[in-house]
Formats: sequence, C-alpha cells, structure tokens
Amino acid sequence: MLASLIAGFATGETTLALRRTRRAAAAYLAAAIAGLCGTGFLVGAAFIWAAEKYGHLEAAIGFGLGFLVLAGLILLVHKLMAGSRAREDQRRRRADIAALGTTAAMAVLPTLLRSKGGIGALLGPVVALAAYAIYRENHKPDDTDGVAGE
Repeated sequence: MLASLIAGFATGETTLALRRTRRAAAAYLAAAIAGLCGTGFLVGAAFIWAAEKYGHLEAAIGFGLGFLVLAGLILLVHKLMAGSRAREDQRRRRADIAALGTTAAMAVLPTLLRSKGGIGALLGPVVALAAYAIYRENHKPDDTDGVAGE
C-alpha cells in the first residue's frame, strides 16, 4: 500500500515536470518564431534600404522591431508565469507530502496499538509535542541587545 502511494507521488512529480517542460518548449518555440520573423523583416529592411535607398524602409524596420519586441514579451510573460506555477507546484507538493505522511501514520497505527508497548510508543511523542507546544506558547523571546533589565 505504501509503495503504491510513493509511486503515485513520483508519477505526479513526473507529470508536473513534463507539463513545465512542454510549456517552456512552447514558449521558447513561439519566441524563436517571432525572433526569426523579426530578423527576416530586418534583413528585408536592409535589402530595401540598399536597393532603393529610401521607400518602404520604415514599415519593414517597424515590423522587424515589432516582432523582436513580441519575442521579448513572450519570454517575459513565460518567466512571470513560471514563477507563479512554481509556487503552485510547491504548495501542491507540500500537500502531497502531508497526505503521504498522514497515510503512513494511519497505516502504522493499528500495528502500534496491537503491540504491548504500542500505546506508550504513541503517547510518548504526543506528550512531547504537547509539552513543546506549551513551552513555545509560554516562552518569552530573549532580549536582542544582550542587556537584561532595561
């Protein structure tokens, strides 16, 4: 049972990694296509300038720079969205780990309750956690400047 949970967790991580890779590849491909179009227009603009000296040059340069700006915007949006996706993936990973820990604890619980020292083995850490929680709640923070009584 625990092995199937671990396998499911690993498969979920693999799926998330593949999704991130696919999104990144699509964004970089779109940026590369836009960059190539921009380069094509800039080359076209240089050809027009060299061939006619003046003419439709302004339009070709405008299109070229426009596609290059578009490529930059695509990469910027991808980078910003990747940060939010990473935070979401981290939150999901924490929830998966908590669920895995809870499931493992529930799987071990019947075995501990059936054994002779099982209840003691369960109550010891519970009492220790409760004592630590009480200690943290009632403990005053230390003085930061090192001088007591001021």
